Amino acid sequence: MTVTQRRGRKIMMTPGELDGFLTAQRTCRVATVSADGAPHVSTLWFAWDGTSLWLYSVVRSKRWVDLRRDQRVAIVVDTGEEYDELRGAELSGRVEFVGEIPRTGELCAELDVPETLFARKNFNLDEMPHDGRHAWMRLTPEKVVSWDFRKLGVR
Repeated sequence: MTVTQRRGRKIMMTPGELDGFLTAQRTCRVATVSADGAPHVSTLWFAWDGTSLWLYSVVRSKRWVDLRRDQRVAIVVDTGEEYDELRGAELSGRVEFVGEIPRTGELCAELDVPETLFARKNFNLDEMPHDGRHAWMRLTPEKVVSWDFRKLGVR
C-alpha cells in the first residue's frame, strides 16, 4: 500500500488511526467504471483485516459486472456531519475475486478471517451466512488518501 499524500499532510491519518478507523466503520462507497466508461457508485458493507478491504457483493449487481470486466476500483469510507468532524479514506487499486462465485460456504481458508470479521461486525454472528447470491472481492489498496479534520482544531 502506498500512502503518497502530498496535500493535506496535516490532516492525514497515521497508519494506526487509519487501521482503527477502517476496523470500526461499516459502510463504504464503491466506484467502478461501466462498460461505456461512465462512473458507477454504490454502497456496501465491508470488513478490514488490517491489510485488505473485503467486499461481499451480489453477483448480479452492476458493481459486480463492472468489476468482472475492469477490476479497477476506488472506495471511500467516511464519517462526520460537521466540518470539524469529517474523517475518511479513499482506497484505490484492483480487486481480486476470492472463493466460489456465488459463495455457498465451501471451505476456503483464505476467507476464514474476513468472513468471521464481516459476520461479527454486520450480523452479530460468529459464522457467515451464505445465500448463494453473494461473493467476495478483496482490495489490497495500491493507494490510500486519508483525512481527519478534527486535527485542524477548528471549532
